[in-house]
Amino acid sequence: MQYREIAGTDLKVSAVGLGTWAYGNDTFGRVDDQKSIQAIKTAVFSGINLIDTAPAYGDGHAEKIVGKAIKGIKDQVIIASKCGTYRDGSKYIRDLSPARIRKDLELSLDRLEVEEIDIYQIHWPDPDTPLEESIEELKKLKNEGKFKYLAVCNFDINLLDKIRELADIISLQPQYSLLKRDIEAKIIPYLIEHQLAAISYGTLGGGILSGKYKKRPDFSSDKENRDSFYPFFKKENWGLVQKLIKVIEEIAAANRKTPAQVAINWAINRAGITTALVGAKNKKQAAENAGAAEFNLSEKEMELLTEKSDQIISKLEL
Repeated sequence: MQYREIAGTDLKVSAVGLGTWAYGNDTFGRVDDQKSIQAIKTAVFSGINLIDTAPAYGDGHAEKIVGKAIKGIKDQVIIASKCGTYRDGSKYIRDLSPARIRKDLELSLDRLEVEEIDIYQIHWPDPDTPLEESIEELKKLKNEGKFKYLAVCNFDINLLDKIRELADIISLQPQYSLLKRDIEAKIIPYLIEHQLAAISYGTLGGGILSGKYKKRPDFSSDKENRDSFYPFFKKENWGLVQKLIKVIEEIAAANRKTPAQVAINWAINRAGITTALVGAKNKKQAAENAGAAEFNLSEKEMELLTEKSDQIISKLEL
């Protein structure tokens, strides 16, 4: 496993991190809790030390699963959670009011069974709450020792500029993959300039880049609705994406790796990316994801993937 320092911190995070959205059992289909716990343990034993979660994942269920899984190995992991987004039935509600932030954090600490969260992130911007009010409460909570470092997710440059005037942040969590690269134009140069880490998510485009779907899946049952967030599964995009997956599969075969490992390796070797978060529903996937950091694609292979990605992205209907 490769480990990378986050500027201004004492943290060294694994190049591949574990994303836990699926453990909420409400977006990526039903996942057996015991398999989720085994996947987390396997990820850690395979060298992954960054586990990213959030209260919005299954209305806290994912955090509970993480809490159970890290008992006895807390000293080996860096926990990142979030505030400001919660569930109301199937809806995601954004709320960065001071009272909500404090409630979110207290509940997260209880579910995770920890006294302090390493990286505490604003999940999504809240246009109805002045950022100054949110930051004031977050500073209080930090001073109380409830979290170590502040970070953000899904912020644009204007919001990054604004929050950096109000508080010290260490990272941004944006979506990034071979199918979504808009952050390369302005966000990545900004992060590099200001020495902010990029903890990217959606590395496999909701799983489509793993190549496991041989026909377009039907997500209409079993709480499976990832296609509502990842448009790459849409009928109008399916054929295009398969052309990219074919190239990924060819490179994977040449390296004796899986397509998922190729897609992950491409992401962790792109400029400005500190850690690429990837989900794992079982032990096999967790070990496979960790193995994506144990080889390097050639410069020619990186260029070929990037070129094919450019061609496909320009035609996607998003």
